[in-house]
Amino acid sequence: MDFVAIDFETANADLSSICQVGIATFRDSQQVDSWMTLVNPQDYFDSVNVSIHGINEYDVTYAPIWKEVFPQIASLISGKITVCHTTFDRTALLQACGRANLSPCDCRWLNSAMVVRRTWREFSQSGYGLCNVASHLGITYRAHDALEDARCAGLVMLRAMAESGLDLDNWLVRVQQPIDPQAGRKIVREGDSDGQLFGEVLVITGALSMPRREAADLAAAAGCQVDGGVTKRTTLLLVGDQDIRKLNGHEKSDKHRKAEEWIQKGHSIRILGERDFELIVSRAATV
Repeated sequence: MDFVAIDFETANADLSSICQVGIATFRDSQQVDSWMTLVNPQDYFDSVNVSIHGINEYDVTYAPIWKEVFPQIASLISGKITVCHTTFDRTALLQACGRANLSPCDCRWLNSAMVVRRTWREFSQSGYGLCNVASHLGITYRAHDALEDARCAGLVMLRAMAESGLDLDNWLVRVQQPIDPQAGRKIVREGDSDGQLFGEVLVITGALSMPRREAADLAAAAGCQVDGGVTKRTTLLLVGDQDIRKLNGHEKSDKHRKAEEWIQKGHSIRILGERDFELIVSRAATV
């Protein structure tokens, strides 16, 4: 799907003091266009900001002001999914428009920092700044240049879609949900004592193709007790198929790692993928 990525640099701590705009356009999983301009913010330049992006009042002496620049920005992002890394750039646009008495354009904003936090577990709580994420993903770019930052945010978005398997429409929904959708929602069930798997204690982890509650119901009907966490009583760990491929990697859930610890201590825990689980419970459930 098509989207644009946008970034701003500001002259000082006031987010409306935009002094540079960069927009990168992406189509069919690649960058197809770019646009950048300096902006005269009609405001002072703080030395801290200058030290970050290198733009000063002399660089923007003959640059257009926001009212002159905004129509071009609006033509590029109106009606589009517009990616920005964190909320600062979105806020900067709104503040600059408010300062100039302009109506902000209508677009669908997508915060790529929120996407990163939901795609890579190591960035879920910290370290999701653009420079750090780009380094982790092997993306080379020049930080604190508006066009380069926009390009990098777009590339990060592409990598997140490839990693997660979610398209842009799905990500617009996903960023509104908790980082871990199952956090705080332990699903427990008592197993049917007539089920062929009665006596088994199952725990669920990872992303499943079916709702976890549905998987828990299937397991209980087959006789399994379903617990919310891995303990020495656990005998089965259901791992989503997309996560079970990472068995030899480092991106395992806490439950997965806990199960492996118990296995190393001599406890018998069988790790099942979703397809194997469905086959087992369909055969074991009582009629």
